[in-house]
Amino acid sequence: MTEKAGKKKATRRQHPPEFRREALALAEKIGISKAAKELGLHASQLYGWRSQARAKRDQSDLEQSLAAENARLKRQLAEQAEELAIGKKGGHILRQEPEVKYVFMDEHQCTFGISAMSRVLKVSRSGFYAWRNRRNDPSHRQKRRNLLDERVKKAFGDRKGRSGSPRLVRDLADAGHQYDRKTIAESMRRQGLRAKAAKKFKATTNSRHNLPVAPNLLQQDFTATGPNQKYVGDITYLWTDEGWLYLAVVIDLYSRLVVGWAMSERMTAQLVCDALQMSLWRRRMPTGVIVHSDRGSQYCSSAYQRLISEHGLLCSMSAKGNCYDNACAESFFHSLKVEAIHGERFVTREEMRQTVFQYIEVDYNRTRRHSANGFISPEAFEAKNVA
Repeated sequence: MTEKAGKKKATRRQHPPEFRREALALAEKIGISKAAKELGLHASQLYGWRSQARAKRDQSDLEQSLAAENARLKRQLAEQAEELAIGKKGGHILRQEPEVKYVFMDEHQCTFGISAMSRVLKVSRSGFYAWRNRRNDPSHRQKRRNLLDERVKKAFGDRKGRSGSPRLVRDLADAGHQYDRKTIAESMRRQGLRAKAAKKFKATTNSRHNLPVAPNLLQQDFTATGPNQKYVGDITYLWTDEGWLYLAVVIDLYSRLVVGWAMSERMTAQLVCDALQMSLWRRRMPTGVIVHSDRGSQYCSSAYQRLISEHGLLCSMSAKGNCYDNACAESFFHSLKVEAIHGERFVTREEMRQTVFQYIEVDYNRTRRHSANGFISPEAFEAKNVA
């Protein structure tokens, strides 16, 4: 009994403080049960972490009441802004018959709330719903197309607007709905649904230094026959109204799983050390792993190289000025920025932190289909192929 208990304790998964902090922030947003399920944790872990965090936090009743009042005022301002926008768009139909107003409401229900439009146009919600129910039933063909569009729109929304027709075909097939890619693409065009488009990617590497450089052990061979054989790491920067937030990641090339990450206001050697340390914790201290990166000063630093040496890892670095040597890490940053960052405004670094955390731990690792894995997620790939 003692031997079994010892083994269980030795394999227990460890979670760094930054992971816990971001996990609690996600739980505050979507609830502990749902967050635990999406992150593959026990709800009791999140409750325990939350209790510890609350023990360290001392928020006054005055701050809480001010926050509540601020939220109330924001809601009131948003309602007034919505009613003003409705008046600008629909002011010309205020004296029209109710049916004309119902048509306007039907056409703009994706933009404005039904309740707000009812108040501004001075009609009842029940009258609008009754009018909509009285309309002629569509043809059988139209019904089939409407059903398809609904399914495509829901699948597109579930993927947060990040997936094109190839991935949506597989999502719908998993849900029991078989369509070909052309049919899905036509539905997307019909509804004006477009996956988030790419933008130019900027490099962050500073290789102008006199620090020792490791040889290129990877040689653009991004294949692996099992986990913990080859890791790649890189740094990128993300803009907020408060300034830059720097992100370092470590990716296992076997499944493309992000096994380590760290975020900081400064691009230092400690940033890449924290990301590598997280990967070692999560993978239970593997040795002999090739850890590939560019020639940036952070990766050539004595602190990072000492960490590599202490844990029996093999350091590998790209050729000078060759971004293709670290293409998998560049590809991850490209996906992150296109699917979660571009087109959004982040007022604070904390907002950016939470977005990046959720993208990595909930979307990318657990649910996003990766072409290198046969269009299943990194965690699903490892669950399927690793005994």
